[in-house]
Amino acid sequence: MYREAFINRLLYLLNLFATSVIFLFFCYDFFLIMFAWECIGLFSLLLVNFYSTRIYTIKAALKTFVFSRISDMFMFISFFLTIVIFNTTDLSLIFLQTPFLTFHYVFIGNTAIHFLTLFSFCLVTSGGIKAAQFFAHVWLPDAMEAPTPASALIHSSTLVIAGVFLIIRFSVIFEFTLFTNYYLILLGALTLSFGSVTAVFQNDIKKLVAYSTISQIGYLVCGCGFCCYEEVLIYLIIHALNKAFLFVLVGYTVHFFSGNTDMRQMGAAYLYSFEICVLLFGVCFNLAGLPYSAGFLGKEFLLFQVLRDDFISFFVRGCWLVSFFFTPIYMFILVFVVSFGPKKGTIIVYSDSWYLGFYQTFMTYPTHLKKVLTSTDWSTFGVTSVRTLNHFLLARFQFTLLTSRSTIYLLFFFWCFFFFFGEILLLTTFNFNTLNDLIPSSFFLLFKTHTVFLMDNSNDYLNQIIFFYITFFTLSSFLFLLNLRYTSNYKYFLNLLTFDYIFWAVILYVFSWQLLLISSLFYVWLKVR
Repeated sequence: MYREAFINRLLYLLNLFATSVIFLFFCYDFFLIMFAWECIGLFSLLLVNFYSTRIYTIKAALKTFVFSRISDMFMFISFFLTIVIFNTTDLSLIFLQTPFLTFHYVFIGNTAIHFLTLFSFCLVTSGGIKAAQFFAHVWLPDAMEAPTPASALIHSSTLVIAGVFLIIRFSVIFEFTLFTNYYLILLGALTLSFGSVTAVFQNDIKKLVAYSTISQIGYLVCGCGFCCYEEVLIYLIIHALNKAFLFVLVGYTVHFFSGNTDMRQMGAAYLYSFEICVLLFGVCFNLAGLPYSAGFLGKEFLLFQVLRDDFISFFVRGCWLVSFFFTPIYMFILVFVVSFGPKKGTIIVYSDSWYLGFYQTFMTYPTHLKKVLTSTDWSTFGVTSVRTLNHFLLARFQFTLLTSRSTIYLLFFFWCFFFFFGEILLLTTFNFNTLNDLIPSSFFLLFKTHTVFLMDNSNDYLNQIIFFYITFFTLSSFLFLLNLRYTSNYKYFLNLLTFDYIFWAVILYVFSWQLLLISSLFYVWLKVR
């Protein structure tokens, strides 16, 4: 994104969008919630309309805007009802009055409508449109016209989550409205089955991930219908983090294939960036809910609440089965076609300038480099020798190289953290939310015996681990900013590989000296060989 013409506009829009979402999460007043809701709608529109010179982008922005307005209309109706009936916008006062309005009806002409059902229906419809539920899902795949960081924000962790968060925020009211809960259940069940089936038949990589998001949000909406809000919140966090990482990785993949998003013109990415493919596999493994992953645990908690014996629950069970069948299929398609399929990209993507590898180019001068120099007319770029070619490539890719390396480290350690310590966090979330221990401390250690870091459930040890990760992420951010500051210095840049080895050695030593020893022996063996 450093080469964007309007990078400043993108950055301030992203920051404003993130700020308005955080503001929504901390509001405890209906008027402020509505204000934050409008801000989110506005900034998402501006982000989708970022490349506003394309016709398709303008159409996508208009579609997003129209659905956002419909969502806001239902939100305004519920706000108006709040003012008229409750005479306040403070949520605590609204929740206090709710039980007394169980049999309160609003008359429109001669028609009596149950007030709480009408109020909650408007809230659910507003949240459902924003969360791209069935019949209102069409704006989300088109909103992929936004730049990839904006896509990651809009589709994974913030905008579509805001609709579910709104339902969780007003969860007290849904305890008194049976009809709205059934509406939520059917809406979520239809969405999750429809989204997973549609995702399988997508060719555009971004649209595949968009339909994946629609399907996963269906789980959350369906869970809200069964009033299991804690389980929904846990799966919401797991999905948001994994989907955000997935979008970053998809962004790198699209960037690698010269901005092409069609999966029919991708393939063999593992030959060029193997670490991206490993992370892609890990994230997709988690999102598909395969056993021994955090996504599996999150879905397990939700599924436990959904398995009832009435007719609607049987219908929901059928929809979940459809989704459980198709979700691993489209995740497998995403990983396999992009990473391990045959080379189907253009010849430019796989050309020698990519094949050299950055560090090979900087450290050594392979024989085929001379062929590249002789076969290609580099003089138009001011390149006359191997050294100037080296500097040309370095200047061309310095920001991309630095950003991708730093992101890979962060993603890898985030993934390790949630993969190995996810169950401990789930345990603390559940047990801190209730007065008594819902789950015994030994449950997770019995359930997940493959865990690399054997842990007892003492709070001190957990605090130390979380403190280590916070410190590590802070240091990584600092190093990243430091690297950005000195990218103009070529000699500093050439020594980055040495810094990498030192960095990994320290991390391995912190985790285990045996791992450090094995890695060192492996490195020596590679050098000798």
